[in-house]
Amino acid sequence: MSNSKLFSDCQHVTRALLSIKPLFASAILRGDKKYEYRRSIFSRQVDIVLIYVSSPVRRVVAEFDITTIITKTLPQLWQQTRKFSGIDEALFYKYFQGAEYGHAIAIGNVRPYDIPFCPMETFGLRPPQSFVYLPGPKRPT
Repeated sequence: MSNSKLFSDCQHVTRALLSIKPLFASAILRGDKKYEYRRSIFSRQVDIVLIYVSSPVRRVVAEFDITTIITKTLPQLWQQTRKFSGIDEALFYKYFQGAEYGHAIAIGNVRPYDIPFCPMETFGLRPPQSFVYLPGPKRPT
C-alpha cells in the first residue's frame, strides 16, 4: 500500500499522529490488536490515525481508520475489549494505574506504508509523547 491516503484531497478527514511502542505496533499490523488504549483521548473527532513507532524504529509505518472510541470504567473497558487487546490484564491495569476511566480506540482498516517516513521531515513535527493532530492537506491555489 502506498502513502496515498495520507495526502488525499478529502476535506473532512481529520488525522492524528499516535506514538505506539514497537511491540504494539507490530500486533496492530498483524491484526492481533484491535484496540489501542489511551489514558487521555482526542478533544475533537479524528478519522484516521497514523502509527508512529517509537524507538528504535522512529518512523510512521502505517495508518488506520477509527471505527469508534470506547470510554468506560476500567473493568467495563477490559471486559469489552480484552479479546483483541493485544495485552494481558495485568499490563492493562498497570497502564491505567490511578485512572478511573480509560479509552480504547477501535482499530478499523489498517494500511501499512510501502515507505515508512520521519514525521519531522514530512510534517515538521517532533514525535509526540501521546498524539498530535496533523494539518490538513494543502490545497492548490
